[in-house]
Parts: sequence; C-alpha cells; structure tokens
Amino acid sequence: MDKTYLQKLFEEHRRSASCPSPVLVVAFFNRLLGFLFPEFSNIRFQSVRELEQLSEELKLEFCQILRKCSECPNANVEEVTREFWDAIPGIRETLELDVMAIYDGDPAAKTRTEVVRTYPGFYAVTSYRIAHFLHGKGYKLLARMITENAHSHTGIDIHPGARIGRHFCIDHGTGMVIGETTEIHDHVKIYQGVTLGALSVRKEDAAIKRHPTIEEYVVIYAGATILGGDTVIGRHSIIGGSVWLTSSVPAWSRITYIAHQESRKVTRDSHHNMDQN
Repeated sequence: MDKTYLQKLFEEHRRSASCPSPVLVVAFFNRLLGFLFPEFSNIRFQSVRELEQLSEELKLEFCQILRKCSECPNANVEEVTREFWDAIPGIRETLELDVMAIYDGDPAAKTRTEVVRTYPGFYAVTSYRIAHFLHGKGYKLLARMITENAHSHTGIDIHPGARIGRHFCIDHGTGMVIGETTEIHDHVKIYQGVTLGALSVRKEDAAIKRHPTIEEYVVIYAGATILGGDTVIGRHSIIGGSVWLTSSVPAWSRITYIAHQESRKVTRDSHHNMDQN
C-alpha cells in the first residue's frame, strides 16, 4: 500500500464527522438491557447500592457517547442525559405491557421470562423504544445503530422514527418492516413478513408522511403489505395474510386475500399436466 493512498485515507479520516462506533453504542445498549431486565444481566446484585452504582456508570457512559456524536452540536448533553434517565421508568413500564401483549397473544409462550429471554419481537421492540427517544432528541444516527443491530439479530426492521403505541405484539416477526413515518396505535398485533411501507421512494418526499397509520386493536397477518401515508387501517380491523393494501379501510373491517379464479385454474391445470407426465 503506497504512501499516496495512505495519505488520502488519512485525510478522509480527518474529515469524517465525529461519531462513536456502532460497537460502542451496541455494547452500551446491551448493558442497559441487562440493567432493566435481570434476564439479560451478567451480574447478580447483592444490594441496591450495587444496582445504583451500575446506573451511575451507565448514565456516565451514555453522556460520553453523546459527547462523541457531532450530529447535534448545540444539544445540552447533560440535559439530554438527565431526560433519558428520567424517561427510563416509563420506557420500562411500556415494555412490560409489550411483554404481556406477546405472552397473551402467543399460545406457545409459557412464561413472561421466556418472552423476555428468547423472543426476537421483544428484543426488537426494546431496541426501538430506546432508539425512539434518541431519534426524538436529534441523535438519529445513534438511534439507527441500535435498531439496525436489532434488525441484524432478529430480521425485524423498525425505523426509530416510527410512532408505536402501548401493548404492541410482534408474533415471530422475521421479515417485518415498519417505516419511518408509520403510526401504530395501542393493542396492535403483527405477524412475520408484514411491510408497513411507502408508495413513494423519492428523496423529495422524505419530509412527508409516507407510511400507513394502524389504529387500535388491529391484527395484521403474515405477509401483508400496507403502503402509503394516507392509508389508515381502522380500529378492530383484521388484515389477512398476503393482502396488499394502498388505500384505507374503515373500523371493524375484515380484509382477506382471494386468488384470482384464472390463477387457480392455471394452478390446477399445471398439476394435472404434471400428473399425466
């Protein structure tokens, strides 16, 4: 490797914006997860003082991470840190409702502990709820590091800018995509392979609402695709598997996918020909 190339690479390093590495950010998130949920902790605490000490360490670590990030140069790092720590009890309370939503919604779940320790939906939603706070404070790159780590581990892609209500149940979840401007109200259940996406992918539309709104008590089954910022799924609706929607449906709707008659005929003919061979 010649010196000219190394000099060019060095200049790129110097020009790059200051930002903590994803490894550092994810390590902090996993320690925070262990602080909030004993099921993820590597420590057996002998006293409240030990737990308090870990809280102070995490608080300092969080503050240092924010200081290394240049995307919010005018932010009051100490104030954001204080707000985040004040928000932690409420985030934990909401996550407990998510745990119960998953437990109540999946007959295979035997205990709350099983949901917390093993369910990818819980890990993905926890990552989202922490990242959503950061996104709201302008630390959008840090937020994406956390949700993309969850995406790589679970196959569940939730943009930290999405707005998700309480008692949210992800069942299985692999292949799920929830876009940036999606709004999901309380008591919603979503299965694997669901896409809540945008009709337009133009850069000039980035600032507008591009993703759907899902109202209360909606169930969306596997493989359904719902697109568009004006699309609203009314409360208590059920969206069946493989449904493709680009327009709103009223409350209490039941939307199912029915294959085209000609498609079914072609399938039968195809099987008949195979039998003859």
